[in-house]
Amino acid sequence: MKKVMFVCKKNSARSQMAEGFAKTIGKDRIEVVSSGLEASQVRPEAIAAMKDIGIDITDQHSKPLSDFKAEDFDVVISLCGCGVNLPPEWVTREVFQDWQLDDPAEQPEIFPRVRDEIKERVTQLVEMVGAEAVSP
Repeated sequence: MKKVMFVCKKNSARSQMAEGFAKTIGKDRIEVVSSGLEASQVRPEAIAAMKDIGIDITDQHSKPLSDFKAEDFDVVISLCGCGVNLPPEWVTREVFQDWQLDDPAEQPEIFPRVRDEIKERVTQLVEMVGAEAVSP
């Protein structure tokens, strides 16, 4: 089973929503963790945006990337364009993508749009990397 790391600046909104979607969409197909270049706390707007579509992320918490080792992950996804700030071992994993999504923390009214963009991308990611986990 592929291990996926979603990383963002503060692990407070985009990466948390991605983790919630991946745990739901990729259940039994991928393992998922999210982290930030620095830890903070999960934004209530992110929790509310996910709750609106039936996904509960209230038990998720913000974690610093420094708590993890790059070699433990197959896939690394940056959600904020912070790929340039990641240590090199993180961007050289089997799959690395930098999605560069708008930051809803700056404009809370865009949380639903960003959430829906994340869902679409996570769905594609799970189909791509989770396919080999499914037996024929």
